[in-house]
Amino acid sequence: MIPVKRLYPKPLKHLSSHLLSLVKGRLWLKVLVGLASGIGVGLIFGDPVNLVDSKTASIVGDWLALPGQIFLTLIQMIVVPLVFASVIRGLTSSEDMEQLKKLGSRIVLYFLFTTTIAITIGVGIATLIKPGKYVQTSTTAMLEKGAETIEIDPEISAMEEEASVPELIVDILPENPLVSMVEKEMLQVVLFAIILGLAITVMAPEQAKVILELLGAIQEICMTVVRWAMLLAPFAVFGLMARITIKIGLDALLGMVAYVGTVVLGLLILLLFYMIIVTSVGRRNPFTFLRNIRDVQLLAFSTSSSAAVMPLSMKTAEEKLHVRPSISQFLIPLGATINMDGTALYQGAATVFLAQVYGIDLGITALLLIIATAVGASIGSPATPGVGIIILATVLKSVGIPATGIALIIGVDRILDMSRTLLNVTGDLTACTVMDKIVGGKKSREDEQAEEEEIEEHRRQTREDVVISDKK
Repeated sequence: MIPVKRLYPKPLKHLSSHLLSLVKGRLWLKVLVGLASGIGVGLIFGDPVNLVDSKTASIVGDWLALPGQIFLTLIQMIVVPLVFASVIRGLTSSEDMEQLKKLGSRIVLYFLFTTTIAITIGVGIATLIKPGKYVQTSTTAMLEKGAETIEIDPEISAMEEEASVPELIVDILPENPLVSMVEKEMLQVVLFAIILGLAITVMAPEQAKVILELLGAIQEICMTVVRWAMLLAPFAVFGLMARITIKIGLDALLGMVAYVGTVVLGLLILLLFYMIIVTSVGRRNPFTFLRNIRDVQLLAFSTSSSAAVMPLSMKTAEEKLHVRPSISQFLIPLGATINMDGTALYQGAATVFLAQVYGIDLGITALLLIIATAVGASIGSPATPGVGIIILATVLKSVGIPATGIALIIGVDRILDMSRTLLNVTGDLTACTVMDKIVGGKKSREDEQAEEEEIEEHRRQTREDVVISDKK
C-alpha cells in the first residue's frame, strides 16, 4: 500500500516573537498614554482653551493625525493578503477531511449563534440604559458642527449604496475574486480562500508545496509591515485623539460618556457570556483562561486589529490553551474575519443610541431588523481599525436613521474600537477552546502536538517552509 503524503506548512505562530516583544514592552500602556495625551493636547488647541484660532487649530490637528492615518493605512494594506494566505495554509494543516467537515459545519453555526447573542446584548443594554437621552440638543449640534470638518472614510458612503442583505446572500460567492480583494469584501475573500485551500489539498503534494511556499512568503511580508505599523501605534492614537478633540471640544466628549459606558458594559456582559461557554462547554476554569489569553487581549487592545495579532493568537491557543494545531491554524484566520462579536455588539448599541438621539421610536420589528442586518453586515468584516464605523452605515440605513449620525460617535470610536477588538480576539480563542472540545480529532492532542514538534525539528534541519511527509 502506497503511503498517503501530507503537507505541513510552517504555522503562522512562528511569526509571533515580535508581537510578544510588544506585549513585554507594554505597548498597551503607551497607547493609553497616547490617548490621554491626545485628548489633553486637543483641549489646549481647541475648546475650551483655544490657544490658537479655529483654522490654525484644524491645520495642527490634521498634521498631528498624520501618523494615525499612516498607521491605519498600513494595517488595512495587509489584512486581505494576510487573511487570504493564512486561511489557505491553515486549511491544508487540518488533520483530515473528516475533521474539516465537522469543524466547518459546527463553526458556522457557532459563529452565527454568538454573533446574534452579541448584537442582542448591545441592543438590549442600550434600550435599557437609554444613553441617547443624556445627550443634550446643544451637544448634538456641537458634535455635528465639529464633524463637518472631519473627513469620514468614503467607504461609509459606499456602504449606503450597497445591496440589501438578501441580495448579499445571493451574491455570496465572488464572481471576480480580485474585485472582492480590492473592495475588501472579506466574506467573499475567505470563501475564495477556502475553495482554493480545498483544491490544494487534493493536488499532488509536490505541486501544492510551491503554492503554499509562496503564501508563506506573503505571510512573512505582511507581518513585516505590521512590525513597521506597530512603531507608530502610540503616536497614531495620540494624533487621532488630538484631532478629534480639537474638532468637537470637551463638552461634546463629555456628552458621550453615557454612550461609551453603555457599550463598555455591554462588552463586559459579552465577556461574561464567553466565560460561561468556556466553563460549561470547554470545561475550563474561566480565570485561568483569562490569565492565559491576557497578552493577546492587551495587544489586540493596542492595535485595534484582530488580523495583526493572529500569530500570537495561534501561539496562545496551542501553547497555553492546549488546542489542537489543526483546529487553531484554521479557525484563528477564519475567526479574524467571520467572528466579530465585539463589533457586532457595538453596532447594535450604536444604532439604538442614535435612534434615541434623533427621537426615532424603534419597535420590536425594527429591533429585530437591526439584529438581522447587523449579523449579515458584521460577518466577513475586514479585521482593521475603524471598520465598525463603516459597517454601521448599513445597519443605520435598514431602520431609517440618518447616516450623518455616524459623525456623533466618531469622537469616541477610538476608545471603543480598541475595546471591541479585545472582545473579538477573546471570541476567537473561546471558539478554539469550544471546537477543540466538540470536534476533536482522530489523534489525541498530545500525539498531534508531538507530531508537529517532530516536523518542526525536520524543518529546522532542512530549512523547508512546507514539509511533505507520509505520517498518518
